[in-house]
Amino acid sequence: MDTTDLVRRFRRRIAEGPVFGPFSKSSDPAIVETLGHAGFDFIILDLEHGPNSIETLQGLIRAAQICGMAPMVRVPSGDYEMIGKALDVGAAGVQVPKISCAEDVRAAVEHAKFAPLGMRGVCRYVRAAGYSSMDKADYFRQANETLLIIQIEGQAAIDRLDEILAVAGIDIVFVGPYDLSQSLGVPGEVEHPLVIEKMKEIVEVCLGKNILVGNFTETVAQTEMWIGQGLRYMSYSVDVGILCEASKALLSAFSRMRRSNA
Repeated sequence: MDTTDLVRRFRRRIAEGPVFGPFSKSSDPAIVETLGHAGFDFIILDLEHGPNSIETLQGLIRAAQICGMAPMVRVPSGDYEMIGKALDVGAAGVQVPKISCAEDVRAAVEHAKFAPLGMRGVCRYVRAAGYSSMDKADYFRQANETLLIIQIEGQAAIDRLDEILAVAGIDIVFVGPYDLSQSLGVPGEVEHPLVIEKMKEIVEVCLGKNILVGNFTETVAQTEMWIGQGLRYMSYSVDVGILCEASKALLSAFSRMRRSNA
């Protein structure tokens, strides 16, 4: 399934209700493909806190596309080159961290969209354009359908939230609970009352402007709670964390078997 088909299907799904997908720190396409076959709607391929490069990223995007899972890419920053390269290799959307003001959003839009919406670097000899096999006009038009997801994860952004959300081109606001907790002086305490209060404040403002919201959760209970608050873009844990927790659960069961058969 190509990028445009995945983007359109993802947009239909999130319009109907919550969608689910993990972050990925893996460099192995088989892990990504496995998660897609399991049924996740999307995956966030992480270039901010993961080991991947643009070269390895394109293989991970291919793996997601094979099984119909939308590949979102969290870029390290709003850097012009990184956003363009992620989209060139087939990302269904880019997720931009460290947003703190309206100018950050305007820059992200400019870097992610072709004219008249932005000034993304123009090249049709890239993977997203079928290495020039697509009609030029179709490619440049369809490329502007990819998603722009901005991360709100600090007090500075909260203080300027109205002006940030006034910038045209935002598809989803992603609330980063861990960085937000650090900004509020309680690093890592993502269920601290102050963190929850600020997250709910962000959600209320976004939903009041009909902007989709998502966040990162680590338990089913957290996920259910935030869906109840109106969130749609639900990032659940990380591929390596899911593997670790599943392995620990198995080993705990095996340990009980060992004791009962000693």
